[in-house]
Amino acid sequence: MSYKAPLKDMLFNLQHIAKMDELASLEVFEEYGLETVQMVLEECAKFNESVLVPLNASADKAPAVLSNREVKTSAGFKDAYAQYTQGGWQGLQHPLEFGRQNLPKSVGALCAEILNSANMSFALCPLLTDGAIEALLTAGSEDQKQTYLHRLVSGEWSGTMNLTEPQAGSDLSLIRTRAEPSANGEYKIFGTKIYITYGEHDMSKNIVHMVLARVNGAPEGVKGISLFLVPKFMPLDNGELGERNDVYCVSLEHKLGIKASPTAVMQFGDHGGARAFLVGEENRGLEYMFIMMNAARYGVGIQGVALAERAYQKAVTYAMDRVQSRPVDGSQKSAVAIVHHPDVKRMLMTMRAYTQGCRSLASFAAGAFDRAHHSLDLEERQAQLALYEFLVPLVKGFSTEMSQWVSSMGVQVHGGMGFIEETGAAQFYRDAKILTIYEGTTAIQANDLLGRKTIRDGGRFAARLSAMIEETLSEMSLEKHEDLLVMFAQLSESKAHFDQAVQYMLEVGGDTPNSVYAGSVPYLTLTSTVVVAWLFAKSMMVSHAQLEAHPEDRFYFAKLKTARFFAEHILPQTQTSLQSIVQGSTSVNALLPEDF
Repeated sequence: MSYKAPLKDMLFNLQHIAKMDELASLEVFEEYGLETVQMVLEECAKFNESVLVPLNASADKAPAVLSNREVKTSAGFKDAYAQYTQGGWQGLQHPLEFGRQNLPKSVGALCAEILNSANMSFALCPLLTDGAIEALLTAGSEDQKQTYLHRLVSGEWSGTMNLTEPQAGSDLSLIRTRAEPSANGEYKIFGTKIYITYGEHDMSKNIVHMVLARVNGAPEGVKGISLFLVPKFMPLDNGELGERNDVYCVSLEHKLGIKASPTAVMQFGDHGGARAFLVGEENRGLEYMFIMMNAARYGVGIQGVALAERAYQKAVTYAMDRVQSRPVDGSQKSAVAIVHHPDVKRMLMTMRAYTQGCRSLASFAAGAFDRAHHSLDLEERQAQLALYEFLVPLVKGFSTEMSQWVSSMGVQVHGGMGFIEETGAAQFYRDAKILTIYEGTTAIQANDLLGRKTIRDGGRFAARLSAMIEETLSEMSLEKHEDLLVMFAQLSESKAHFDQAVQYMLEVGGDTPNSVYAGSVPYLTLTSTVVVAWLFAKSMMVSHAQLEAHPEDRFYFAKLKTARFFAEHILPQTQTSLQSIVQGSTSVNALLPEDF
């Protein structure tokens, strides 16, 4: 079996976690009831399974190539992109006024998961275009919106983010790309940008680069960064493409994974300066770029779920087919498929629980985003925005770390065959590694969660989250079903671990920041694990009720048992995380740099 989109689990999350019926009651989404959404997901699955899945392995073996400053993408990509854009898939979540469907993020995120499961290297191009669209919707001038958004939303043109430079990794205060004012309100850009995903390719007619640079005389540090729009080809008034701009790809990176996605080194201004247009106001570029980055960070979290799902499906297929060893209970006298062996089941259940749990986390966050932007109640919008912003580092940080654990376990299920490239399991493991790095490393997500979302907030939202979990626990405690009682007991204990971690962060963070930041990643892991378990608890209550009404439906039975597995095998790890947070900082900080 190749990849099949997990539509039933996706629809379960839409209905019971994102609460699609509530979203459809909002005027902006009134056309998107569950039945309509199911049709969208089915069509999305059909396109990706038939067009993009077959290109994934071949493109990994024959990635994009650079010749004479032009990039030719892997075989089949250009035609697949044409089909992708003709189907309207680029514009799913974007405004009707620019020609597309304005679907809820809750639905768009699931379509993005399917796309990334099918072919993550291909999916990176639409992901970066979405970021450029978000930045222009927020800070672009009316002329910029009219000139660029229709074509970006349709996918006729694609977009990029140009942040990083050779001397400046995640520390954007160090960027040195410069912008010089020119005629007619334009600027000229000079500099080098690295790690630019789809910075050059042959799939779209034009590429719109969103570039961070400093205007001459700007303040040092992040306060002096501005955002510029730099098209590959200059648009003419009649909508046609004019002259080639002074921006070129000078090399492509050779990478561990996502090999078919061209990661470019871009050179601006070697021939007189790249023509550029200021987006918004001077020196506010980082503020605008964070709009793109937040959209991309959520999108990368979706990629983590997508790769985990693909690795899980491949491992299940192999475990069903691979015959080796007799069962330990003696129930068969000859060798059986390895899926019968307890430890293989343990690995498959771990993969399943992490993947489904993080899908629920992403759906919950997307539902919060949709309410934050479209609810008619101002107080509700503010509350949902706070929830979404708290969840983004969890979606990005935890789901991407999870994808590494799951894809590694997928290789393990395959045994020696997993270490052989031809089986395909290794590709998901290699592809997953970048997810914890780009769009802000796991430590950056953890520092955001700890610093901005917990300490600076005085723990107010963390307390609100704890109260929300407590409310669910009070509903669960009335149930007498064994699976629910197991979750109730462990979630209660792990929520206490979360509360203790927050209290420690607040008490110690102001005086000894090194002590708390030494535990920032364990804090992100603990928080994410508790939130995922909380969502599993909600899923269990729904599944328990559904199973009583439909005892023959194995989906709800499997959901209950998967959630219980998470409660028994993964949720207890919060105790270890808490210990690392509260007691582990001394050993982290003990060695001086020269001791290493």
